[in-house]
Amino acid sequence: MDRDIIKKYARLIVRTGANVQKGQGVVINAAVDQYEFVNYLTEEAYEAGAGWVSPEWRSQDITILNNRYQTVEALSLVPKWREEKMQYWVDENPCRISILSEDPDGLSHIDKDKMQISQVNIYKVLKKYYDAMENKHQWTVAAVPSEKWAAKVFPGESAETAVEKLWEAILKTVYIDGENDAEERWKIHNRTFEDRCAKLNSMDIKYLHYKNGLGTDLKVGLIPRAKWMGGGETALNGVFFNPNLPTEEIFTTPMRGMAEGRVVASKPLSWQGHIIKDFYIDFKNGKVCSAVAEKGREALEKMISMDEGASYIGELALIPFNSPIADTGILFYETLFDENASCHIALGSGFSNALPGYEDMSKEDALKAGINDSMIHVDFMIGTEDLQITAFTGEGKNILIFKNGNWSI
Repeated sequence: MDRDIIKKYARLIVRTGANVQKGQGVVINAAVDQYEFVNYLTEEAYEAGAGWVSPEWRSQDITILNNRYQTVEALSLVPKWREEKMQYWVDENPCRISILSEDPDGLSHIDKDKMQISQVNIYKVLKKYYDAMENKHQWTVAAVPSEKWAAKVFPGESAETAVEKLWEAILKTVYIDGENDAEERWKIHNRTFEDRCAKLNSMDIKYLHYKNGLGTDLKVGLIPRAKWMGGGETALNGVFFNPNLPTEEIFTTPMRGMAEGRVVASKPLSWQGHIIKDFYIDFKNGKVCSAVAEKGREALEKMISMDEGASYIGELALIPFNSPIADTGILFYETLFDENASCHIALGSGFSNALPGYEDMSKEDALKAGINDSMIHVDFMIGTEDLQITAFTGEGKNILIFKNGNWSI
């Protein structure tokens, strides 16, 4: 891929995604083999006025080795310096950039019990820091190709060709080519969400009913006056940013404990290096009561049992079946992209900023209002060509908002 185009993408992530402010710190989380792209991000961040840039490296290979040789106790260890670093982030309020690139099922053979137990133990220690940072700073998630990921998306191609094709697909989804002004295109793109969100927010929806021929038949209650949102958002520090590059979704947070029925996944899910496919989940009294998968059932069960909130819904997202990403015809095996090609639901944590007046709410206030809390937030895709979604309003109206997989309002 042309170096100038890649640098243009790095600039988009820094300025439109994270919207780095002058003097602000920047934390970049990426795989070790993406050091060259992290160099581009670092330079762009400093050009935008960043006060400091700190990379946080990760490696699936090292994760596998740690899982193989360390005890659960060792894997669960949170050294004092890590807590001090988290507290520094709380105090300094840096923006965070996460770059995805891993092999979608690269961790499929690790000890899943070790993974789950250690992650839960670590989260218990660090949760207070994550809660303290919530909604207060900008963050963005984007992706760059790796050979293993590209091979999964384009099997049968040479490594070079597969990576090039994946680069082309990624850049297309974020409106980058050799001619247009990508940053200006994103300003226009953000404005397209406004009218749809305003219409949904005016409807006083009490609950949604999802139904399709795949077997989905699910009713989900909404939090009174909770907002539908889409595109960019504004952090409590007053800075507008785009959390996901790309994005096509309009979403809200439902009422914890109000979900009944079955939802069937329409695409495979890649979760923490495991592929889960051909699965469905049943809900009763808002909580998962059963989950079945043809592939990755153990990973699905581990995911749902990460903590109490992992078995409740944290997000409902609406994306037309004929969205730009769906129209590429590519299954990315990466939720950042696949979730924007299909209506989806997320298990786990909800978004407190969907609540009116969230700026003045404590964490406890948000939970009382119906926001779900969890250490996970995992989106899985449910959109199909025949999906129907009916909104039941406070005025007693039944409004078909999705018909044949696409918007009908």
